Amino acid sequence: MSKIEFRNVCKRYTPQTLTINDANLTIENGEFCVFVGPSGCGKSTLLRMVAGLEDITSGELLIGGERVNDLPPARRGVAMVFQSYALYPHMTVRENMAFGLKVLGANAAEIDTKVRQAAEVLQLTHLLDRLPKALSGGQRQRVAIGRAIVKEPRVFLFDEPLSNLDAALRVQTRLEIAKLHQRIGTASMIYVTHDQVEAMTLADKIVLLNTGERIASHGSVAQIGSPLALYHQPNSLFVAEFLGSPKMNVLPAQLMAGHADRAELRLADSLFHAAVDARSASAGAAMQLGMRPEDMRLVADAGAPNTFSGQVAHIEKLGEASLLYVEPGRGLPLVTVKVEGTTGVATGAKVHVQAPPEHLHLFNAAGEACARTVELPV
Repeated sequence: MSKIEFRNVCKRYTPQTLTINDANLTIENGEFCVFVGPSGCGKSTLLRMVAGLEDITSGELLIGGERVNDLPPARRGVAMVFQSYALYPHMTVRENMAFGLKVLGANAAEIDTKVRQAAEVLQLTHLLDRLPKALSGGQRQRVAIGRAIVKEPRVFLFDEPLSNLDAALRVQTRLEIAKLHQRIGTASMIYVTHDQVEAMTLADKIVLLNTGERIASHGSVAQIGSPLALYHQPNSLFVAEFLGSPKMNVLPAQLMAGHADRAELRLADSLFHAAVDARSASAGAAMQLGMRPEDMRLVADAGAPNTFSGQVAHIEKLGEASLLYVEPGRGLPLVTVKVEGTTGVATGAKVHVQAPPEHLHLFNAAGEACARTVELPV
């Protein structure tokens, strides 16, 4: 059993320093859970609590139904892969992978079998007799992962394992970790990262953590759910702005009327409809309208519904897409619009930008989301 439960877990390093506050979450057997959030939100602290490397100030941590608050790391059935590879430079790949099993007293035949099996999974068989200095960064990271695999743990813990790799190796190693999860379906995995691409592509479940003053006022956990659930149905402006690249556009708007299936809004001198349940807000309330750059489009008609006009201040041509930075004027902030391919629009041109109602997000003055009323994949 590899189910992990955090029950009202708190962590204080000093009476004045609240690092983790009221963390409640469950990671099911075989689930790949990613902890993500800004720097200082407590991602690695939560991970180290599972490993037994951090004490819990209050609350309970259970692994497989067993309370492990006071259980030493060696008896928890976990294996951890760190940001640094932490390989022994004088040992071969084979010896590095076997070291943990030797410490546990496993016999030579068992060690050899497990090392060979792990090496085959990670495509390291031809490298078993090399020293770490003869390996690339990606190969070293795979050795570190292999050292964890041979212990056959109940829980795998990854602490930003790709941070030291270049872009191409990050993609390759990310795929290796995803395939590893598919092969070893019974062990739960917790993966810490600040990279939302890693979170979105690897996770069965994302735990997005609060930071700063939000930890004390809202607790450590901002939202839990599948990657697409957090992307399409963020419960707060904090979550909405954290997930998505480029970042969500957020524009000030005034609620004209709130209904069960839509909100009628004034955005500067334009009228907008958003497909949300806005009954909790009062007419005339100041709201924040969220528009993702990839959900917006250029139109020819300035008078089309849900449309505003502006001047293109800058263009970034990425090949598969182009990012237009549009100045709407009228006191509105710069807006990012993502269009497919290489755009023919020039800097300085006037454009008309439409944001369809079904793609809009709406938040009240406190940053709380109005529930969206469209059917979206989660």
